[in-house]
Amino acid sequence: MRWIRAAGRGLLVAMIVLTGYTASGTPGAGTAQGAARDGGRGPMTLATAGDLTGYLGPLLEGWNRAHPGERVTLVELPDSADETRAQMTTGLRSGHGRFDILNIDVAWTGEFAAARWIAPLERDRFALDSFLPPVTDTATYDGRLYAVPYVTNAGMLYYRKDILDREGEQPPRTWADLERQARTIAPRYGLGGYAGQFLPYEGLTVNATEAVYSAGGTILGDDGRVTVDSAAARIGIGFLARGVRDGWIPGEALTYMEEESRQAFQDGRLLFLRNWPYAYAGASGPGSKVAGKFGAVPLPGPGGTGTSVLGGSNLAVSARARHPESAKDLIAYLTSAPVQRKVLTDGALPPVRAALYQDPELVRAYPYLPALRASVLAAAPRPKSPRYQQVSLAVQAVVHDAMAQQQDPAAAVHRLARELSAITPRG
Repeated sequence: MRWIRAAGRGLLVAMIVLTGYTASGTPGAGTAQGAARDGGRGPMTLATAGDLTGYLGPLLEGWNRAHPGERVTLVELPDSADETRAQMTTGLRSGHGRFDILNIDVAWTGEFAAARWIAPLERDRFALDSFLPPVTDTATYDGRLYAVPYVTNAGMLYYRKDILDREGEQPPRTWADLERQARTIAPRYGLGGYAGQFLPYEGLTVNATEAVYSAGGTILGDDGRVTVDSAAARIGIGFLARGVRDGWIPGEALTYMEEESRQAFQDGRLLFLRNWPYAYAGASGPGSKVAGKFGAVPLPGPGGTGTSVLGGSNLAVSARARHPESAKDLIAYLTSAPVQRKVLTDGALPPVRAALYQDPELVRAYPYLPALRASVLAAAPRPKSPRYQQVSLAVQAVVHDAMAQQQDPAAAVHRLARELSAITPRG
């Protein structure tokens, strides 16, 4: 998922997608023969959506200097996740073999694997044991590894530390704490209580899924079966709907995406905000009214730490890659410890290597790393489905109706189960 939309388009989502060239000859013909002749090694193309920090080019130059016969060419696609996905899927469906490597949103792995657009990978070829454990699950489908985690992400709770300190309060650990503080403390300071990304788009799917997961529920089972019609889902969606009804989630938050919610917090209009780690930099920067006055902790849940949804992107090898062996080596390079450190320091993107989150030098430079590590370790992937886009659209529509008080949460959950059963092939 696109996880960064930084202030002034500074830090953008870390979703790198790869496309670029059209193979010569008949589409798809000769790919296996060519790979056999050259050992699966040779030049590749990598395209990126919105690499606004400019970090990726230098990383690839390091590879190119060391591998002159296996050079990788960087091509940028549109910044929009929807446009990027549309261009990728159009090319993949055409079967023209235009892709070598795909750096896909973590939510797309199941769809791409089920469509056989990406090839299974050998687990022992990559340092998966060095990654934060939950992130590897985003790269699997039907029990097989189809990609390698490259960038991770998890939601965190931003809070006004100055105000809670003045009130003698700790940041909320449970939903009850969050609701009480948002309902009673925020009004005393003229603030909205709590906001997330509640406009009907992928951000609302993430927020709703986090609420359901935190309450102990699921939306789809591992086998694709619809599991959302549960008491836990009714509790999770009910928590969000109650916040709007009772006013501690301001009605304006129903129009927020990442940037609108970040700006509201940064402008000093919110006591609490759920957002991705990128918001830390903007809220700490010049012009922020809360710089030096806020903190970040893992999301709360009903009885303690909640469950965030994993964001980020995974690197996969196209099923029609010209040079699959080179592609796998490039993935190993991009997920190696030295390069992952640069992903954080030069690209401002959360790495997948676990050790980096406990590096004293990095923690001093990025104070949110311990909270982000805890959030990732408690996180889970979005529902896995070959029809994820339709699943997400259904979740958005139903949950928005519940939060807008247009449908009772229990009825909304039952409706969502019906709609998902009509969408999912195993529903």
